[in-house]
Amino acid sequence: MKKILFTVCCLSVFLIQCQKNTDFKSTDDFNYKAETVVDNLEIAWGFEFLPDGSILIAEQEGKMILYKDGNRTEINDVPKVYYDNQGGLLDVKLHPDYENNGWIYFSYSGNTEDDDKGSNTVIMRAKLKDNSLIDKEVIYKATPNTKKGHHFGSRIEFDHDGYLFFSVGDRGNRDVNPQDINRDGGKIYRLNDDGSIPADNPFVSMPGSKAAVYSYGHRNPQGMALHQKTGKIWIHEHGPQGGDEINIIESGKNYGWPIITYGINYDGSEITDKTEMPGMEQPIHYWVPSIAPSGMAFINSDIYPSWKGHLLVGSLKFQYLNLVRLENNAVISEEKLMEDLGRVRTVKIGPDGYIYVSVEQLGIVRLMPY
Repeated sequence: MKKILFTVCCLSVFLIQCQKNTDFKSTDDFNYKAETVVDNLEIAWGFEFLPDGSILIAEQEGKMILYKDGNRTEINDVPKVYYDNQGGLLDVKLHPDYENNGWIYFSYSGNTEDDDKGSNTVIMRAKLKDNSLIDKEVIYKATPNTKKGHHFGSRIEFDHDGYLFFSVGDRGNRDVNPQDINRDGGKIYRLNDDGSIPADNPFVSMPGSKAAVYSYGHRNPQGMALHQKTGKIWIHEHGPQGGDEINIIESGKNYGWPIITYGINYDGSEITDKTEMPGMEQPIHYWVPSIAPSGMAFINSDIYPSWKGHLLVGSLKFQYLNLVRLENNAVISEEKLMEDLGRVRTVKIGPDGYIYVSVEQLGIVRLMPY
């Protein structure tokens, strides 16, 4: 990696102060810099741009930060999170009509039952007033609580029809949760924006089922993005040792975990000898070895003409941003961007069309072509 250059940057159109640049070069002779726009963040698991140009940041340890004009304000009345291992304050997403209704949605590992049995994934919505969260509503709480500290899932996305999609990982109970639609965990869910169940959800009429479930057989999805042209929800999910996947989500479909997988146990033993079975969906792409994917965004900006229409996926394990080139929903090539800058947690296309990436132990950077 080339030497980090410390510079003084001008304010962007969103009045975000830059601190440092790192130069990179793409394989298609596309030069870009990774400009740090928010520094001194530990793990910015999720972030969103507000209409006034500020950035709302969810730090995994449980802090929500509002950043604007070089100033950061800690938001008050954030719910208690169980910050342990992979748990904490996780994703954050604005309602598509935020400017009119003010709703902010976020996910976290929480315990609303007031017991001592650990936590599970919570989806809450709230409004922001005078730097405090108000009108807080839990719109989904996965059960049961467990003291296991991994596989919360927790990405959030809205589709073109205003439905709210989110993920809950298998919570470390792979042999029970993912294949049982009567249990939370290992699922993609769909709700109306107020938390009610859409009448056409695939399992809504099945007695005992989790009616919010939209698809099942997932391990731990930590990337979710809406394909603007097709309107489909895409996800990626962590495999075990090998077998990270990209999937296009369809109503009622079974994505196979752990009955089929391209991965193995961390000790090298076999999970299953099957990579495909009738009635179970195949990923459009999988990684062996695992890259530990986190964050996902489609590039829809003319600022990066040779990248437009393709997909970005962060790698926690190998510390790069992965440019996944697509053709007819198939992966045709991959390219490592921002190598060795740090563990990539989240990637977004900002309202200004630039790519923004949160990097653990660094902050939020912006990719600037030159």
